[in-house]
Amino acid sequence: MFKFTFAILAAVLLVAPAWGTVYNRCSLAREMYKLGVPKNQLARWTCIAEHESSYNTKAVGSLNSNGSRDYGIFQINNYYWCSPPSGAFSYDECKIKCEDFLVDSIEPAVKCAQLVLKQQGWTAWSTWKYCDGTLPSIDDCF
Repeated sequence: MFKFTFAILAAVLLVAPAWGTVYNRCSLAREMYKLGVPKNQLARWTCIAEHESSYNTKAVGSLNSNGSRDYGIFQINNYYWCSPPSGAFSYDECKIKCEDFLVDSIEPAVKCAQLVLKQQGWTAWSTWKYCDGTLPSIDDCF
């Protein structure tokens, strides 16, 4: 029995890192606030992360119709914002490798997402339709 339990535990521990960090609404809001994101943007950012990646830092989207992919907690597109692992063309506006959005630290993703917001606005995210209008207050997270 001990060997069986140990084998299962070892298998779970080996697989767990592939899941990445999965935040929830409040843990993401607090982490983003620590990184300098204005409090009045946090409800929108958490909504986008929920609908884009289910708060998962290791999320990689399926192939888009133009051959690009979306990476990380905010599903940032490799055609415009980061350099893809395939070496395919990218404008690489954030000057970062897409793999850097798949780490537990959300700092690279937050910095790039803030640039996307500055250049294109909230509608850059296809899930914006779920996050437009009045959202629940994020104040209960602090």
